[in-house]
Amino acid sequence: VQLQASGGGLVQAGGSLRLSCAASGRTFSSYVVGWFRQAPGKEREFVSTIDWSGGSASYADSVKGRFTISRDNAKNTVYLQMNSLKPEDTAVYYCAADFRGGRGINDYDYWGQGTQVTVSS
Repeated sequence: VQLQASGGGLVQAGGSLRLSCAASGRTFSSYVVGWFRQAPGKEREFVSTIDWSGGSASYADSVKGRFTISRDNAKNTVYLQMNSLKPEDTAVYYCAADFRGGRGINDYDYWGQGTQVTVSS
């Protein structure tokens, strides 16, 4: 499966953005999809993940209550709605897919190219 992340940009603190992860491949609906982010000088970290059906999702504590992950399997797309953005959310955001998934980077075999999110104070 090939993944394409988009929707990043520059936003003021308190603002919102919606990221999209578009996938190719007929079996996309079978994959767990995760979002990760990497700030300059820091390791890539888990943000959120959603199961194949969209019925189960989990979030990092740092984004819980502000970010919402969802998916539309008919469109082969997973979304990350980000509200109440903070400067510390600034990072390159990556989507990833795997049949099993999880919260670790090594839990995913397929990665998109990343989209930059910059939150100004």
